[in-house]
Amino acid sequence: MRKIFLWLPLLCLPMANQKCIFDDIQPWVRAVSPPPNQPTSPQHTGDNQTRNTNPKAPQRTDRDASQNHQRIIRQITARTQTQSNSSGLLPIRIRTWIPQESFAVSHVERKRLELATSKAVKIVSDILSVDRIPGRMLLSRDINKFCKFIWKNATVTNYNKCARANEHYRMENCLDVTIPDDHLSGCSVYLHPNSPTMLVLRSEGRGLPDTDFVLYLHTRSTDKCHAEPGVLAYAAHCQTDRRGRPLAGVVVICRSAFHGESYSHSRMVQTIMHELFHVLGFSKELFDMWKDCSHSSRIGEDCVSHGQVTNIDGTGQVRIYTPSVIRAMQKHLGSSEEELGGPLENLAANEPSSHWEARVLQGSIMAAALDRPELVRVDPLTLAALQDTGWYYVNQSAAQRMEWGEGQGSLFGSLATCHDISSTFFCAGSGLGCHYLHFHKGVCQSDQYLEGCRVYKPLTNESECSKERNNKVNKAEEWSGEIYSPESRCFFSNLSRERGL
Repeated sequence: MRKIFLWLPLLCLPMANQKCIFDDIQPWVRAVSPPPNQPTSPQHTGDNQTRNTNPKAPQRTDRDASQNHQRIIRQITARTQTQSNSSGLLPIRIRTWIPQESFAVSHVERKRLELATSKAVKIVSDILSVDRIPGRMLLSRDINKFCKFIWKNATVTNYNKCARANEHYRMENCLDVTIPDDHLSGCSVYLHPNSPTMLVLRSEGRGLPDTDFVLYLHTRSTDKCHAEPGVLAYAAHCQTDRRGRPLAGVVVICRSAFHGESYSHSRMVQTIMHELFHVLGFSKELFDMWKDCSHSSRIGEDCVSHGQVTNIDGTGQVRIYTPSVIRAMQKHLGSSEEELGGPLENLAANEPSSHWEARVLQGSIMAAALDRPELVRVDPLTLAALQDTGWYYVNQSAAQRMEWGEGQGSLFGSLATCHDISSTFFCAGSGLGCHYLHFHKGVCQSDQYLEGCRVYKPLTNESECSKERNNKVNKAEEWSGEIYSPESRCFFSNLSRERGL
């Protein structure tokens, strides 16, 4: 194997990571689910649970460090996951829909969007299987929008049904995307509390055939796209079924992401996958809806609520404590420590996040800042979390090896240990070195997610070790002995070429 000697010129610039703002968006989107008194139709399956997200509601956290913390962890780690995909679950059918609001995109932009989305959806569908929706899927209308007055007397026949229409009601939307009437169930007004007679306001749509989740793709330039660099897209789920499983979501893709020669197909695929995992369940707004199916023979049946899945460990780190997540974390770090739940980003103290902690899980597909696609992994911990939603069977063999922190023990990535200069993953100062995967030269840096810890981040000055063209760009072979090739890797050395050789 040919190797690259590390020579680092002074004009090296760090590459800006892609940033996710999901947690700034989702809390302000009202997630609609079927009314509790609506009979289950052939288009919908599920239990009697509903969800309406209130953006003003405080997040439930454990500010007292949980007196029952150890007991809860012992209960969770004692459980076993027995689900298999032998019960007829099939790959999730994700239908993509480009709304009229996005028709202004150019032919090139639309083609890029379709190719990237198709690839991302294929990857996710190969990972997740569900109890498929029979017939055509119909999304629900928000009774709080089309209705001005609801029968609230629990003793009447039409309890929780609409009594008076809102004359200003026009449409259902999500993140400024108008949901077509054809995708929606109908809505009616019951003028008398105990009479079945109703006035139909909107008739039932035709629904979506062969669909378990619909993803609305909106391409536009928004204030959020321009607010700060690194935002390529943002998303939210806006519909759930009665078990809490998301049925519909929107991904807004910043139009600038498709422009010019800088467009990267692989980066767009990665972006859409990241947002898809959010709207399918990896969301702090949905944590309380996750189901424990460890004693069920089939995903989605006879499952019970996990309750609060997040808790704060003794160091103040917010973590997810569910069976698969705990086991995946213990296996990754090579530790049997009971408190090794999945660490969540600590940007907001003591508050859950919809991203993994960057110090502990750098390079995960669900980190808050995504690096270059070749450095990002669809990691085992993310797939374990999706398994513990209780809505999916997850193909764990699709997980990619997570090299960051592998086998480093329970304290890896903590604020108390990340400044150890002997670490092969962290660094000190602002010097130049090698990215931990050794595919890139790097510079020692921190960012808002690392909380003072420092890592070698890839450079932007054509310093990828595997690209042969960089021999000419950097003219490295002339005096340093560096060789750029598909087999080359970055490592530290003080060797240099003898003059005249």
